[in-house]
Amino acid sequence: MILTIDVGNTNTQFGAFDDDEKLVFESRIATNNFRMEDEYAVMLKDIFSLYSVNAGDITGAVMSSVVPPVTLQLKPAVEKVCACRVKTVGPGLKTGLNIKIDEPAALGADLAAVAVGAKEKYPLPAVVIDLGTATKILAVDKSGAFIGGIIAPGVKISAEALAAKTAALPLIGVSGEPLKKVIGTNTIDCMRSGLLNGTAFMLDGMIKSFESEIGEKCTVIATGGFSSAIKPLCKTDFILDENLILTGLLEIYKKNR
Repeated sequence: MILTIDVGNTNTQFGAFDDDEKLVFESRIATNNFRMEDEYAVMLKDIFSLYSVNAGDITGAVMSSVVPPVTLQLKPAVEKVCACRVKTVGPGLKTGLNIKIDEPAALGADLAAVAVGAKEKYPLPAVVIDLGTATKILAVDKSGAFIGGIIAPGVKISAEALAAKTAALPLIGVSGEPLKKVIGTNTIDCMRSGLLNGTAFMLDGMIKSFESEIGEKCTVIATGGFSSAIKPLCKTDFILDENLILTGLLEIYKKNR
């Protein structure tokens, strides 16, 4: 069984794949820069217990991370609990991805893993939307090369900025009842519409622009924590794959087995 781990700024996602490459479980915890190695070890044991997985069945592990302090504590915790080495996505690890950007070495581990997942799983060219702490849209051309993308503030960051930089607007959660219309009639609905519909409409426009620059129709895949909330608001039809990064990590592990 292979353990895949994605450390994001907001959440850390775990997934384990069996020998048939079937996802046995998927779990998320809040990312916390201040947890120590043993705390992560205890949490990992609890997660395995919750999903009836034996740590001894984990024969390999691979991690992508954009939070270095967490990597320093989580990696040895995994190696302690699972008794296997953790491969970390970064320079020196083969991804099989042709990275056609100005500074290939600067590509984030999470973006590389998501792009690999899209390349391995879906028809190309592809546009991949990752709705997490930041909103990222990535382009993979028909040859499977990563050719670039955009990064914008995510839904949660935008909500926090509105509350922090204004005197009268509250900090709100974006979850709740689905939006029935764009025009809000109270402060909370106005803010939720701005955050959610604003993101959806941006995605619709960006997808059209990406396809125009790529020169053909693309497979569009959305992933990340906010993807299920944003998808119903978009006019563009796309595939929802909340575990795409785990698939990409598994493929990277196989290339470095």
